[in-house]
Amino acid sequence: MYSSTSDSSSVIHDTAHSTELAESDDALGFEHALGNSVDAPRLLVFTAAGRTCACELSTIREIIPNRRATPLPGAPSFVTGLINLRGSIITVLDLGVRLGGAPVPADRGSIILAECGPKVVGLRVEELRDVQRVLRSAIGPAEDVGGADDLACGVLRIADEVVVLLDVAQIVAHALL
Repeated sequence: MYSSTSDSSSVIHDTAHSTELAESDDALGFEHALGNSVDAPRLLVFTAAGRTCACELSTIREIIPNRRATPLPGAPSFVTGLINLRGSIITVLDLGVRLGGAPVPADRGSIILAECGPKVVGLRVEELRDVQRVLRSAIGPAEDVGGADDLACGVLRIADEVVVLLDVAQIVAHALL
């Protein structure tokens, strides 16, 4: 079952394992309405460049621990390099640098493997936070998000935090020109 948070009805938390489930008809109807709706996508929430970001879970292929990448001479500063993952060569971007912040430390973080069509790119992030279901109506336009202007497709609020919704298709397209 999904229930809304007390401070915002736009963020839905997965409470399937909770012993205190809401029993009202409204709660059951709300769950049914959100079930698999495209109006309430699931977002992977993470930290990069000291800010909280998210991307749609449907664009994520898998998440792997951070690992050393082979540098690419002449590549932009946000391109960490290449990794070999089960025989596939994947370009890894440091999302912290790409968003105008500090690089992710080599001994911390994770690599999110994001795909857009046949293209796959690794996004190095500082910390994975959560998976949230959010109503599309709660996502505002991406205006002046500093460093992420061309990569952001929206801004939303989860609890008391502003979250930048990143456009994975734009990130992949810019990385694999």
